[in-house]
Amino acid sequence: MPASAAAGVAAEGEENAAEAGGRELLYCGTTRFDIMGRKVKGGMGGSRGNLVSPTRLRPLMGVDIRFVASGCAACHCVALGADGRCFTWGRNEKGQLGHGDTLLRNLPTVVSELSKYNIISASIGRNHTVVVTDDGKSFAFGDNKHGQLGTGSLRKGTEVSPAPCLVTEATNAVCGADFTVWLSSVEGSSILTAGLPQYGQLGHGSDNEYNTKVSSVKLSYDPQPRPRAVATLSGKTVVKVACGTNHTVAVDSSGFVYTWGFGGYGRLGHNEQKDEWQPRLVQIFQKNNILGPNDIISAGSASSACTAGGRGQLYMWGKLKNSGDEWMYPKPVTDLSGWNIRCMASGSMHHTVGADDSCISWGHSEYGELGYGPTQKSSVNPKKVDILEGMHVTSVGCGVGMSLIVVDRANVGNKIDQLDTFDGDSDALFQENMKSLYFPPRCYSKEEQDTNKSQQHARHETGTCQVTSPCINFSSVVHHLIMDYSELFHCGSRDTGAGGQEGNSHRQLKVQQAQDYC
Repeated sequence: MPASAAAGVAAEGEENAAEAGGRELLYCGTTRFDIMGRKVKGGMGGSRGNLVSPTRLRPLMGVDIRFVASGCAACHCVALGADGRCFTWGRNEKGQLGHGDTLLRNLPTVVSELSKYNIISASIGRNHTVVVTDDGKSFAFGDNKHGQLGTGSLRKGTEVSPAPCLVTEATNAVCGADFTVWLSSVEGSSILTAGLPQYGQLGHGSDNEYNTKVSSVKLSYDPQPRPRAVATLSGKTVVKVACGTNHTVAVDSSGFVYTWGFGGYGRLGHNEQKDEWQPRLVQIFQKNNILGPNDIISAGSASSACTAGGRGQLYMWGKLKNSGDEWMYPKPVTDLSGWNIRCMASGSMHHTVGADDSCISWGHSEYGELGYGPTQKSSVNPKKVDILEGMHVTSVGCGVGMSLIVVDRANVGNKIDQLDTFDGDSDALFQENMKSLYFPPRCYSKEEQDTNKSQQHARHETGTCQVTSPCINFSSVVHHLIMDYSELFHCGSRDTGAGGQEGNSHRQLKVQQAQDYC
């Protein structure tokens, strides 16, 4: 998960939140996990099932959620309950949900095989998920092509159910796209990594590159299925870690920041774009600018972030937006100066933070993942999510086209109860939102309206109508809607020349009729 590792454990004050009424998960972005981030034939699939404002999820209403996660390359989600239960949902082509199958799930579902454990931490990669229990065990499920599950074996390409990781005394786990980082309480092995070593993101001093061909060049990278301690940091205690797609950010107990892996766009913060195969100290975070116990770190697809200096000032570096220059070294985000930032997560090109009694988001939005509602899509600068103003955010997560926000129910009255609720039927949601655009009401003539009124009055008088509202012949309405849709969008499409012009004129007339009707 490209979010603060500090969010992997209970945040400060969570116990008080639970006593005051618990916390609830809100979701915004696409619910079409099968097509998110993919090109859809016809170009319309991306608009289906978008939740453009923070929305409640039916299965988690009333469930005290203390932590959420997704990943900057991920199309699935995980949520942890205060009772230790683990919920997953989303894309499941590699078994990354851990339910023993590869079936997609639109709504949170308990991972039954983990029910006997108290899950305290979880993270998500492109197609895999890793969790940690309160007794130091770690389990993983999903794609294991590069050994990212840390099971010590590549024999199974995927694990559709939780499999034990070869890590002892684990305290946290954080995933990059195709690799995993564990924190452990074992002295001298406080940080371990496994998975794809292509850019040095495992921190072992090599990318394990080799040539698979004898007579030509075809490079590959030797998978690392067995978790291995990062030797460069063996004399330090790593307390926080965050992972982007192919890079890693870590903080030791002295508050120093280290980065390694893919260096493109300056995401490592060393004022150059060179890959780093071993942890390298980020120079700016020293002396009076080290990280304290309450500071957070985060990593997105091509960016990194942290708060530092005891003032809660947010620094970011890397590629922060689709256009413009990248930040080659950490710079303060002045728009958020003075805010008390508790949690942060970054997706591919969008970011979400919980600060004071506000939720703030910014970046590129394709599916409504910033939560601004239908009137605004993206924002270059940090902007409050107005509908959540006054709410205390305790955990956030960002994935491909989605954001997850956990809010404290205390002291917000019935604000949460007034939010929309998603039941899992994205097709019905799409039809409801789009029918007014693609199925304009039929425009009846005055004679037809008079005839309909007289027929309705007659049915009411004879008692054959069992409703008090004006009668509607639904089969007739559906027929008219289909006919109008066909005429509106297909007239003139089969003809050329004069016939095509006539069809276009007729289509324009239908549009004008629909507008006049509205």
